[in-house]
Amino acid sequence: MEAYTQRLVARIGTAHSRLCLGLDPRPDQIAQTHPSVEAFLREVIEQTATHVAAYKPNIAYFEAMGSKGIQLLESVLEWIPNEVPVILDAKRSDIGETQSYYAKACFETWDVDAVTLNPWLGYDTIEPFLGYAGKGLYLLCVTSNPGAAAFAMREIDGEYQFERIQAMCARAAADPAVHADVGLVAGLTNLEPAVLHRLVDVPLLIPGLGAQGGNLGALAGSRTAPNVVNVSRGILFREPEKSFEEKAIGYKNRINEVMDPAPA
Repeated sequence: MEAYTQRLVARIGTAHSRLCLGLDPRPDQIAQTHPSVEAFLREVIEQTATHVAAYKPNIAYFEAMGSKGIQLLESVLEWIPNEVPVILDAKRSDIGETQSYYAKACFETWDVDAVTLNPWLGYDTIEPFLGYAGKGLYLLCVTSNPGAAAFAMREIDGEYQFERIQAMCARAAADPAVHADVGLVAGLTNLEPAVLHRLVDVPLLIPGLGAQGGNLGALAGSRTAPNVVNVSRGILFREPEKSFEEKAIGYKNRINEVMDPAPA
C-alpha cells in the first residue's frame, strides 16, 4: 500500500501546491451568502479542488451541528476527489481502548488519509493509530495559539517541551511494527528561528496563515519533507468579493513564492 507521505508528495507535485484548505463551516456566517451549509461546502470544493494539496475538515464545526453535521461531514468526504488527501482535524487524545475506537472511527469508518492527534498524554495514546498502513498522523507539537509559549515552547534544561513530542516521530520511524507516517503540527505564528532550527525534517501541517497573521517568510529554508500550509478563514470568509477559486490561487501562489511546490 502506498504510504501517506508518498501520496502527499505526489499530490503536491500534481497540483503544484502546498496549500491545505481547512473546511471549518460556520453556519451563522454562511447564512449571509448561501442557502445552506451544504451548498457552501460543495461550492468551496468544486472551485478549489484543482488548487489544493489537501483538505482539512475540522470535526468540531461538524459536531456542533449534531447528527446532521456528522452526515454532512460524510457527504463532504464523498465530494472531495479521491486524488486529494484528507486530513481530519480531530485532535483526539485518550487512553487505552477509547483511543483505539477513535482510530477506528477515523481510519475505518471515515477512511480519511490522515488525522491530527494530541500526543501530550504519552506515546501509548498514539499507538492505536500507528498500525494503519497508508495513513498519516500529525502530532500537535508547536501550536499556533499564544498559550503555546508557556507550554510547548518552554525550555527546561536546554530542551523545549515540544522536542519531547517530536521525539515520538523518531521512535515511530524506528519501530518495524509501525505502518503509518508521523508528522507534526507546527503553527506559523510561533515558528521563530530558534524553534524552526530544532524542528526535525518530518511532514509538517502548518496552520496560522491568513486570519491568524503568520509570517510565511519563516518557512524559507532547506526542509525537504512534504509540508503543507493550512488556510481556513482566509479563503472561506475573508474577501467575499472574490471567488473561493481566486482566493485559493492567491494563497497557493504566496506559499509557492517561499516554498518549492515540488519537494525533492
